[in-house]
Amino acid sequence: MAEGTTRAQHYYGGQAVIEGVMMRGRDHWAVAVRQPEGAIHLESHRIRSVADRAPFLKAPGLRGILALGQALSIGIRALQIAAHRSSPEDERPTRGQMAVSMTIAMVFFVGIFIVLPAAGFGALRGRIGSGLLLNVLEGLFRVMLFLGYLALIGLMKDIRRVFQYHGAEHKTIAAYEHGDELVPERIDRYSTLHVRCGTNFLLLVMVLTIFVFSFFGNPTIGWRIGSRVIAIPIIAGLAYELLRLGAKYQGSLVMRIVMAPGLWLQRITTRPPTVDMIEVALASFGEVLRREREPEPAEPEPAEPEPLT
Repeated sequence: MAEGTTRAQHYYGGQAVIEGVMMRGRDHWAVAVRQPEGAIHLESHRIRSVADRAPFLKAPGLRGILALGQALSIGIRALQIAAHRSSPEDERPTRGQMAVSMTIAMVFFVGIFIVLPAAGFGALRGRIGSGLLLNVLEGLFRVMLFLGYLALIGLMKDIRRVFQYHGAEHKTIAAYEHGDELVPERIDRYSTLHVRCGTNFLLLVMVLTIFVFSFFGNPTIGWRIGSRVIAIPIIAGLAYELLRLGAKYQGSLVMRIVMAPGLWLQRITTRPPTVDMIEVALASFGEVLRREREPEPAEPEPAEPEPLT
């Protein structure tokens, strides 16, 4: 399998986890975690997708929803592995504890970034007569809340280390996409910013909500909250397509302008990694490349949508 062809046809992506990095390819994903004693735990898995049985889900618009669902599923599994392997044996969380933590995190995200702004501005519908203005103000508040949240958690020591691993992930993928030698010294030369980053995706979702919901009028609080939740998959699909266009036409002036806020935001969510962090990212990425080069099964499975970095 020619390396140039692989780079042209598929975008690799990943995610920073606790003391490690998850990397994802076309049909496999791997996670590498630095354990307390210094060794790197490495494991990989084949991607199984509902799109294998329903290829129509890979159509533009739907593939963004599929990619988001897969990213959440794989990301949660990678986080569970990282939390288990990065902790001393006597402090490792149980599956039940991890499940509770993940559930609380999801409820917190939906409650803070979707329900709270919708309910808060819904209560002002009697004071602000214009539904368009009310919806725009709600969207702007949601974006500012998101930016403030990222800036605040970035002050935490443990989160700063996660952001460093995020930078290591970006540098490794950038080195590969530029055809450079995959060794820590060469990888470290690249930027921690990447146009296909999940941070870009989240910011695009937040910004798109401003435009989409501006046409929703001035509904009651109940429908305001419900419509925001229902529209998440649709907006995610649109954001995914924009992100693909940004990666494909990143030399375009229009796309540089569209992607600029997300790249700026990555100055918060990525930090320069240490060499040992790059080694972890490289171990994860190398495992994905190894699995991708293995002989295909007798009945090849359909390719997956490109992941976020």
